[in-house]
Amino acid sequence: MPSHLDADHSAVQPPERGALDALITQTRRLRGGVDAVRRGTGGESEEDAGLRLRWQRALCELAVHQLDDLGGHLDQLRDGLPAAPGEAGVPGSPLAWDEPPSPPGGETTDTYGTLGAAYGAVPTPRASAPLTSTAPLVSRVGSAEWNLLTDEVSWSDELYAIFGRTHTDGPLPLDELPSWLVPEDQPGLAAAFTDCLVDGRPIDREFRLVRPDGAVRTVHMVGEPVLDDDGGTASMWAVVRDVSELRRSERAVQETGDTLRRERHLAQAERRLAVELQESVLPPWRGAPRFHHGDAPAGGALDLAAHYLPSATGALIGGDWYDAMELPDGSTLLTAGDLTGHGVAATSGMAMLLGAIRGMAVAGISPGALMEHLNQLMDSAAQPALGSAVCCRYAPEERTLTWAQAGHPPPLLFRGGEGRALDRPEGVLLGVATGAAYEERTEQLSPGDLLVLHTDGLAPRSTQLGAPADQAGTADGDEAAGTEPRTGTERLLGLAARFGDARTAQECVRAVAEEFGDREREDDACVLVARVGS
Repeated sequence: MPSHLDADHSAVQPPERGALDALITQTRRLRGGVDAVRRGTGGESEEDAGLRLRWQRALCELAVHQLDDLGGHLDQLRDGLPAAPGEAGVPGSPLAWDEPPSPPGGETTDTYGTLGAAYGAVPTPRASAPLTSTAPLVSRVGSAEWNLLTDEVSWSDELYAIFGRTHTDGPLPLDELPSWLVPEDQPGLAAAFTDCLVDGRPIDREFRLVRPDGAVRTVHMVGEPVLDDDGGTASMWAVVRDVSELRRSERAVQETGDTLRRERHLAQAERRLAVELQESVLPPWRGAPRFHHGDAPAGGALDLAAHYLPSATGALIGGDWYDAMELPDGSTLLTAGDLTGHGVAATSGMAMLLGAIRGMAVAGISPGALMEHLNQLMDSAAQPALGSAVCCRYAPEERTLTWAQAGHPPPLLFRGGEGRALDRPEGVLLGVATGAAYEERTEQLSPGDLLVLHTDGLAPRSTQLGAPADQAGTADGDEAAGTEPRTGTERLLGLAARFGDARTAQECVRAVAEEFGDREREDDACVLVARVGS
């Protein structure tokens, strides 16, 4: 049988990127047509079909492999596999959209009309793209024939390039070919050759060969024996494709998937730990506890309720906190704050700060001095971070609120169906400046007043941490100005009427949850509501 030297080529990249789904559909339809031609030729005898039909069947086998790979590459590209810089079209397609090779002797027959019909139309020839190391998935395809009667071996130029040999070196005899493989693959190829030559079984096998320069290449071989008139094996032909880059890309995709799965598992484990740490630190009470402050009159009691609002994704657990605690002198600590960052580091830092706040408040340290100590603690922390906080001390007998803040939104006071933000004392973010001073302010409260402490996660991301409400950015764009409040503070102030109708702090918290529950928050937030008893 004549050799298939004309069948070798360097595969080129397919057409440029465009309608990938249409390309995939066309490729699969083309693959089905070629497979139909292959099945049709496989049922005819050699006497009826002759050598040209065997040649056609070999071409169909090669086309099916090429189309299968092309379909896989297009699927990868559609799913987001990045292309190499400067490449147009689908990276890695081993299919060459060249004119089908002519049959041996340069003759043309009607049988090639069937193959052309399977392709839909015979494309016009075009130059193959140069095979360089920057074209990651382009395959070389070479062919060979070993004549067992004359010991003649014919290799194509591409096969020499695949094996790293020159024409001066000459082609490899069939019995020497397994010695060029890595030791693990040698027995398998030797057995495949034996099955092909003795039992007439076709070869369809992948193996790794070691080139003279030491490079290891992965190649895919498809071959068949050629029988003489007596049924004996006269020769063997094979088509060999270099699929090294294709397999390397598949391994890279697999490794990337494994890495993403590991990272997802670690992220889930970290989130669980952060949630558990947060739940162990924030006040365990649910509903609305009442602090009666020992012998203080019932009118001085505070009705309290709080709520934690997760981010829209639910995956970010930040360092937000709230707390309310009755102190030994009968006053009440009210605090809320936020530590930069997310995850275990943020929640562990939040736990440290909240523990320090509780300890200093129990020791009787005033809010301004407490903020100074917190700033010093943040400044000397092993892991630098920034934080904002508001700390209030409520005296029930006088109904006075003494408070200080560190770059945090001020408490909101609601009275008589109207609300306002308290005037902010001076105070910078925690951890920004060493030795910073923090002012205090005192506010006189009345029976029925409602205080709302919240973290800045309610406001849009464009709102600068610690900026006054009137300097905050627009939440929903300029076109939304005048139709709804622009910041978290303004939206809370817009609930003044509902707060005025509420009978408990818990009802106020429910109104906040309804107002902000459907917001696309990028960060989590906390809200603490304190209602002065009348």
